[in-house]
Amino acid sequence: MSARLDDIALQYKSVLETVDAWFARCKVKAGELIRCDKGCCSCCRGLFDITLIDAYLLQIGFSQLPEVDRRQVLVKAEDRLRQLQQQWPGFAHPYMLNSMPDHVWTEMPEEDQTPCPLLGEDGSCLVYAWRPLVCRQHGLPNIDLSGTRFSELYCSLNFTGVDPLAMPQIRGEFQKLFEQEMALFGAFTSALFGAPLNEADTFIPTALLIDFSRMTPLSKV
Repeated sequence: MSARLDDIALQYKSVLETVDAWFARCKVKAGELIRCDKGCCSCCRGLFDITLIDAYLLQIGFSQLPEVDRRQVLVKAEDRLRQLQQQWPGFAHPYMLNSMPDHVWTEMPEEDQTPCPLLGEDGSCLVYAWRPLVCRQHGLPNIDLSGTRFSELYCSLNFTGVDPLAMPQIRGEFQKLFEQEMALFGAFTSALFGAPLNEADTFIPTALLIDFSRMTPLSKV
């Protein structure tokens, strides 16, 4: 099964790279209006949910780090897990958020400034090429070429004095992106659980601690 999951995850990584290409085009077109860049880590704080396929891809990138870096990151991830388990005693492997009521984990405290465990000492992401979709989208509004608004959120450091929602030059193929994402996510969860899921999320710290070899068929989850 591992080879099948690897294959799907690498296909997904190719899709994610189209988001990077979109972001790069936006920076060229918008110039100094976009301050996001590799090493900027103002948004890499607190907790936010990522999908299991993002989690699996993170683990592939994480496995390629030097052992000393992996140990340091795991200490931070395990400490974060202990904090979460104090808040949610039933939060156990495989650390899927979907087993808890939405209001429990979707209302994360905005003042949480805990750095992502995958941030290096210089503020750069240790697994930048393997980072989740949400990390690649963050900072700019996600507006499809058709005008459909998937997200109107953007970093407050960007677009000073300008409304980016009125800038057609930073739109992208988000409808196509999300269709590709859902197709690969369905294939991934089918390979993992024996049936496709529409949603299966975790956090970045707990993503690093999931043992995918211990996953059980959907009927037993």
